[in-house]
Amino acid sequence: MHSLLHLLLIATVTISIPVVFAENDSIYDVLRAHALPMGLLPKGVEEFDVDVKTGQFSVWLNRSCKAKYESEIHYEANITGTIGYGSIGGLSGISAQDLFLWFPVKGIRVDIPSSGVIYFDVGVVRKRYSMSLFETPKDCVAVEKEAELFRGDNKIQSSMLQFYEVDQSVGRGIV
Repeated sequence: MHSLLHLLLIATVTISIPVVFAENDSIYDVLRAHALPMGLLPKGVEEFDVDVKTGQFSVWLNRSCKAKYESEIHYEANITGTIGYGSIGGLSGISAQDLFLWFPVKGIRVDIPSSGVIYFDVGVVRKRYSMSLFETPKDCVAVEKEAELFRGDNKIQSSMLQFYEVDQSVGRGIV
């Protein structure tokens, strides 16, 4: 019983100790220090800022981009959230594709680091991924703010779901 109480005390103290990192650490070092895989963010991080007291962070990429994992992940040029041990909450600037729909990722959580599973909270559900997908930062392909429609060969440059105004007069007067 005494050893169980001692173990709980150690676990409580360990969880409450904030993660400290050096000034010259990269954002990938910060992710690792919080038991998160480095590949949650793509290559191309230009700058980042982390408040060590609150865990609030901002990451600036050189452009909006998308990376291919099990599905596509879209990164805005600016990503913000609150980092904690094994989790990121209040996340903005990341979207995940499921089927043909894009969902904003609101949080990321590693249940147990040894489980090899990571969860993306997209509001209505949690998307489960293997942590091995995020071991290293991926190359990120630039995306345009608006998809460009090439009418001649019916190609859409961006895979982001876009809405277009439809000309309602086409086909009228045909009997």
